[in-house]
Amino acid sequence: MAYTINDFKKGQPRWCPGCGDHFFLASLQKAMAEIGVAPHDTAVISGIGCSSRLPHYMATYGMNTIHGRAAAIATGAKVANPKLTVWQVSGDGDGLAIGGNHFIHANRRNINLNMILLNNRIYGLTKGQYSPTSPRGFVSKSSPYGTVEDPFRPAELCFGARGHFFARAVATDAVGTIDVLKAAYNHKGAAVCEILQNCVIFNNGTHDSVYSKDGRAKNAIYVEHGKPLIFGENREFGLVQEGFGLKVVRIGENGITEKDILVHDAHCEDNTLQLKLALMEGPDFPIALGVIRDVDSPTYDEAVEAQIEEVKSAKKYHNFAELLETNEIWEVK
Repeated sequence: MAYTINDFKKGQPRWCPGCGDHFFLASLQKAMAEIGVAPHDTAVISGIGCSSRLPHYMATYGMNTIHGRAAAIATGAKVANPKLTVWQVSGDGDGLAIGGNHFIHANRRNINLNMILLNNRIYGLTKGQYSPTSPRGFVSKSSPYGTVEDPFRPAELCFGARGHFFARAVATDAVGTIDVLKAAYNHKGAAVCEILQNCVIFNNGTHDSVYSKDGRAKNAIYVEHGKPLIFGENREFGLVQEGFGLKVVRIGENGITEKDILVHDAHCEDNTLQLKLALMEGPDFPIALGVIRDVDSPTYDEAVEAQIEEVKSAKKYHNFAELLETNEIWEVK
């Protein structure tokens, strides 16, 4: 059956005008329509925060759960019903602060979840405290003289937890966001999608370098498996390996040709170069967008299901009634 975006819409979103959540919601609904999984076979599970209101606006099964526990509840839903397509939606505070432990273990276990991290580098719902992804020195209501902490970098955390899929998109880039969401769905296992977005009230402009189409042309690189790592408004720059790191070169200068440019390998099990791509920052490097890592590996939920079937096949009983009949039985009159 073919679905449209309207099959996944529900209610009137209650976010601030211009909030990145509006852009992401529309992209998620469109991606789900293109993926084609029925709304009644889909669950959207969130924690607490502005972004965590998202399940209210989806015509699917949904749970707006408790702070930091979206990954844990999504895990339970997927293991209990492996046929269910589960989308977990968290903000950077909900997902990486109180929910950080669940985030790393969902990746380590490789549970077949689509894990969306909406990163605006701020606590928006509680009115502007710094979050685990806020940069050092960031001034906020809870750090009036600037934070004295280094932030989490979501890709680094995902890779460190032995994650097998990591992608990144910008909320205002509908095409790019839909592409990574569809890739996450097609990946078997924990699929982390970091979505860069602004909080227009408490942290507007935090991703300004790539928030517009022109900005992305200048300051981002769209990575694609099997394609050379070329970027720039006129595709005049590329990435090469220099020692243990990456280097930006201009194609046509110093004898550099397209053949010298690194080719992106999202399927390489060794994540060394993938992590270097994911951690690139301006102004010296472009910000990597698209599917950065996508590696096959056994999933937790499939392994649990297979183990249950194996144990059941070796047992003499397969339900409670048969279990009772394996023991001595007395008839009471």
